[in-house]
Amino acid sequence: QVRLVESGGGSVQAGGSLKLSCKASGYLFRDCTMGWYRERVLASTGKEREFVSTISPTFSTAYDDSVKGRFTISRDNAKDTVDLLMNALKPEDTAVYYCKVSCPLLRGDPLEAWGQGTLVTVSS
Repeated sequence: QVRLVESGGGSVQAGGSLKLSCKASGYLFRDCTMGWYRERVLASTGKEREFVSTISPTFSTAYDDSVKGRFTISRDNAKDTVDLLMNALKPEDTAVYYCKVSCPLLRGDPLEAWGQGTLVTVSS
């Protein structure tokens, strides 16, 4: 059974840094894309889960424009972990951050799993 456990959330002032970690278990993750998403409460749309960053099995990375240059994703295949280093945090980064894995299967849709989420609060 695939299990993802996030850690590292907390409260920080604007301009500060936090590092999120996600420990995966129950599968061989070296062939999986691993990533981070977040759920913010927006006045216009309410709660919305949105893409933050992903890292492929070949260590290719992608970032949402809102975090590019401030956040860095990394993975350790030996430990089955994916980290998100968040620098220069802004109040609008306040959200519950979720770890996600997407693993290709020989047949059918990829195996996907989510962590339980970790809260990041950035105060101005």
